[in-house]
Amino acid sequence: MDVKQESKIHFWPIMIAIFFGNFVSVLSTTTINIAVPLLMNHFHSSLNTMQWMVTGFMLATGVTAPLAGYLGGRFSYKRLYLFALMGFTMFSLLCAIAWNPTSLIVFRMLQGSCSGLIMACTMTIIFQVIPVERRPFAVSLWSLSAMVAPAIGPTFSGWLLQYASWHWLFLINIPIGIIAVILTVTLIPYYRMNVPKSFDIPGFLTVVLGSLSLLTAFSQGNSWGWSSWKTLSLILVGIVLLVFFVLHELKAEVPLLNLRVFRNRRFTAMLSIYSLVTIAMYAGTYLTPLFLQTVEGATTLKTGLILLPSSILLALLSPIVGKMYPKFGPVKLISAGILFIFIGLFMMSRLHTNVSYSFIMWAMVVRNLGIGLANVPSSTASMEEIPVEWSGHATSINNWVRNVLSSLGIAVFTSILSTRSILHSKELISSGAGNADSIRLLSFTMGVNDVFVVGSIIVLFGLPLMFLLRKKRSGISVQSAG
Repeated sequence: MDVKQESKIHFWPIMIAIFFGNFVSVLSTTTINIAVPLLMNHFHSSLNTMQWMVTGFMLATGVTAPLAGYLGGRFSYKRLYLFALMGFTMFSLLCAIAWNPTSLIVFRMLQGSCSGLIMACTMTIIFQVIPVERRPFAVSLWSLSAMVAPAIGPTFSGWLLQYASWHWLFLINIPIGIIAVILTVTLIPYYRMNVPKSFDIPGFLTVVLGSLSLLTAFSQGNSWGWSSWKTLSLILVGIVLLVFFVLHELKAEVPLLNLRVFRNRRFTAMLSIYSLVTIAMYAGTYLTPLFLQTVEGATTLKTGLILLPSSILLALLSPIVGKMYPKFGPVKLISAGILFIFIGLFMMSRLHTNVSYSFIMWAMVVRNLGIGLANVPSSTASMEEIPVEWSGHATSINNWVRNVLSSLGIAVFTSILSTRSILHSKELISSGAGNADSIRLLSFTMGVNDVFVVGSIIVLFGLPLMFLLRKKRSGISVQSAG
């Protein structure tokens, strides 16, 4: 297929196939958050252990994302997308039959490795196949597929956990995955662009080992001690490996990731903003279900219903913002989005025991209004000046950075929650405030509030980055090397 023959592109068949694949990938992430407390009880495991079910998935997603650029060029993005969908479906089955926390975490990481390829492939197919004038709307549909899953995921998983076992959180992916495979085979055209000459083994090893070192250090820093030799050694190793990775990629004839895309200021600024929004977003996505079930005693179904209005709003906003993008541009939409995210997270930092469900619901609505305004514009604007032949590398970098930072964000948030909860507990005990149970719930709540304060501060760093954006001009792009 010649991707330049835009008149022959069948927009809706391609987007339907992309929608289902991206949907099932994100669905598996959103449904599992509500199940964390239940799985802790089922496997008699701690929060630090079950956290790896979430962070391990995200890490694997970020680690395999750099491979998408090479593998998509080598085998075509359609075939890679198809392979990832089949792998995702298979590992969903293995997650459902996991027999202990270790097996579940391993299968979740393998599932996440396929998810990383799915997200990178679907976005790349949009920017390589869909005509330029229809890309903002296509990106909004891509985002919608990622937003519909959170919209129905918490409520659906809450209902499922209320009346069935946790195994069905993974089994439900199988029929959806099969449908996505069939649609991909029949609706997405086969095409290839640049075929890489070789595989960058040093680049792959350094990016994987560097990412793993940093995540392990941040995940275990609280239990090991932040000044312990293990924590400091892993942080140092991670930084050194990633620095070597960057230097190697800039010199490699056939890099695993073409980091020259960072020369484009628009791409760099948008990726930074998108990453900050994603990190801040996970503060609410990860901690709100935990607070509702641990402190408020809400059932999984009740938790899902509380989160439903904000999730529906997020889903509805995606196509609307996609239509608004050509008129308002990224700066106005993203700036408004960041402010709403800040307000929503700051509202969530005012939690207390016996807080009303309606307060949490409205705080999440405000937060998700901001995410909806910032998400599509940052994704679209980051790719506007990238040449089509480099789009695979750009989307791979986008997914790698965003997912690794998300994994680190969850690990850091969990560590802050644990550290601050212990500190608050000691303060409450010394002041003689209540019995052991009330102190436990109150200190946990205060720790959650501290995390939301950190998240609200993080997202504000996106506002100064707006000054790095220049007005989009025709013909501006990253120049191809060689």
